[in-house]
Amino acid sequence: MSESKIVDACNTYCPGPLMELITHMKRAKVGDVLELLSTDKGSANDVPEWVTKAGHDMLGSEKVGEVWHIKVRKAR
Repeated sequence: MSESKIVDACNTYCPGPLMELITHMKRAKVGDVLELLSTDKGSANDVPEWVTKAGHDMLGSEKVGEVWHIKVRKAR
C-alpha cells in the first residue's frame, strides 16, 4: 500500500530542498508519493531535473503563495 508524505523544506536554500527530498525518497517505498514544500525558487527546476535522472515520476508542480508544492512518485 503506497503512502503520501510531505517533505517540508521551506526556508532552506539550494541544495537543501533537493537533498531533503532525496533523503526521504531513499526511505520511501515504490509507489509512495512525496510532496516537497519549498520556498527556494530553484527547486522548481532542480527537482524535476533530478526526478527524471533518477527515474521517478513527476506528478506536478505548483506555486501557492511563496511555496512550491512539488509532487513526486517513487518509481523504483
